[in-house]
Amino acid sequence: MKKGIVKKVLRIIWRLLLGILAVFLAFLIIVKIWNEIAVNQEKELLEDHPGEFVEIDGRNMNIYVEGDGDHTIVFMSGWGTESPIYDFRPLYSKLSDDYKCVVIEKFGYGFSDEIDGERDFDTILRQDREALEMMGIEGPFILCPHSLSGLEATLWAQKYPKEVEAIVGLDMSSANYDGLGKIKESFAQKSMINLNKVVRFLGINRFLMTISEYDETYTEEEWKQYTALVCKNQSNDTVCRENDAIGEVCEEINAAALPDTPTLQFISTYNSNYEYWKSTHQELVDASSFGELIELDCGHYLHQYESERIAEEMKDFIEGLK
Repeated sequence: MKKGIVKKVLRIIWRLLLGILAVFLAFLIIVKIWNEIAVNQEKELLEDHPGEFVEIDGRNMNIYVEGDGDHTIVFMSGWGTESPIYDFRPLYSKLSDDYKCVVIEKFGYGFSDEIDGERDFDTILRQDREALEMMGIEGPFILCPHSLSGLEATLWAQKYPKEVEAIVGLDMSSANYDGLGKIKESFAQKSMINLNKVVRFLGINRFLMTISEYDETYTEEEWKQYTALVCKNQSNDTVCRENDAIGEVCEEINAAALPDTPTLQFISTYNSNYEYWKSTHQELVDASSFGELIELDCGHYLHQYESERIAEEMKDFIEGLK
């Protein structure tokens, strides 16, 4: 009798699990179909965009310019940021009254095309410099890199020091942070990338954007564009290939002296290995002819959380440049 009850309970549990699985699979199929329809409809939406295309290596790269002034600030996005123009807006909107603010959308980012081939940092740097030249934007520049773009900014200052007036790092990656290449090539990192690819393929990111709280920083049209860019760019192949070049560029940077370029380094206290993170950025400041380190109690996307503070500190720093 007891065995019969147990078998009956197990059958009920099994049917419930099958039911839940069926509902989940139906949900994924519906979201996937919805996403495919939306992607086709959004092609026209992305044609009218902020910024200007320049042709580099046969593909379109998008460059956005706002404001004017005696100093030119070039914003360089962190790895995988789907929409650099919208991502940096809270910060450059507070600076463009005094300075020329330029946002580079590398290939695979924002409204720019994806591109085939290796994504080593020397190639990325060449493409970015050519894009600025084609736009008629002249240096020297104040480079403002977030996260992984810190490697490109450091390489830029080492190779073309006359083009770089200063570096303002937004929790930027540093080549002297031992093991950065290994971290980016780790199983955890690769698993995260593969998960993001699945999320983009199925359209789950669109579902998450739809149910998330609307950000009043954007107009309704801009929010639609931002959603479309997330669904188009998240962990695309062009962006992911940058990971393969991190170890190589760290070796290249570390083989030379750290640049003495003036630098203002903002770092997040949320880093899991904070004291080591702080010390590597302090090395950049110590090597600089005019440097300062500022710690901010917020997440990695500093400019999203502390744009007012960062803008004011940047203005003071820029005015102190010789």
